[in-house]
Amino acid sequence: MPAQSSRKPASSSSRTGVPKQRADARHNRARILRAAREAYTREGTDVPASTIARRAGVGAATLYRHFPTRDSLIAEAFSEQLAQCVAALDDALRDDDPWRGFCSVLTKVCRMQAQDRGFSAAFLSQFPDTADFHRERARAERGLARLVRRAKDSGQLREDFDQSDVTLLLLANNGVVGQPPEVAMAASRRLLAHFLRSCRARGQEAALPEPPAPLRLDDLHGHAYRPPHGTG
Repeated sequence: MPAQSSRKPASSSSRTGVPKQRADARHNRARILRAAREAYTREGTDVPASTIARRAGVGAATLYRHFPTRDSLIAEAFSEQLAQCVAALDDALRDDDPWRGFCSVLTKVCRMQAQDRGFSAAFLSQFPDTADFHRERARAERGLARLVRRAKDSGQLREDFDQSDVTLLLLANNGVVGQPPEVAMAASRRLLAHFLRSCRARGQEAALPEPPAPLRLDDLHGHAYRPPHGTG
């Protein structure tokens, strides 16, 4: 009897211990991703892993156990945003109006970029170097090529427009990211409107949005926006 009773607690402990460890692991992973997204959004993707681990309240070993490389952490942190971009392309390709679909994609991506420094850096750079990220980005490239061709075939997009012009737009839009949020959004909308006017077929230009962003030449000298003390 004593032998039997001594085996039961051990068996019960082993059964309850595994789910607890798994729950803790899921909790730690979620905390790391939340801290990474917040850090990347405010400061870009150069934030050290040690800083992210500290803000998540975990040790560096725990972070690396979940995300062995910097690329894997960036990819997971922004997988949702990339999926949203691809979904926006899919929606645009289903739109009966090719020009409206073309505009909707650029509007959504530019808005995401202006709101999120980290996503902008990840989307425009070679990071993250993971198979899933590259597969989704390749899918986005193919979808964009189809969208451009449809808009041209409809006569609404000028024939000399090149798909690389979209990358040019995103590079330019990336320049507004360091501004205060309300300025960044106004500047992004204005920039996109200029871009769409320039690439639409002659005679179909739309009006620019009002009001223009409150920007000065001084803003070219790297005076990036910093959140108020105590909010980071």
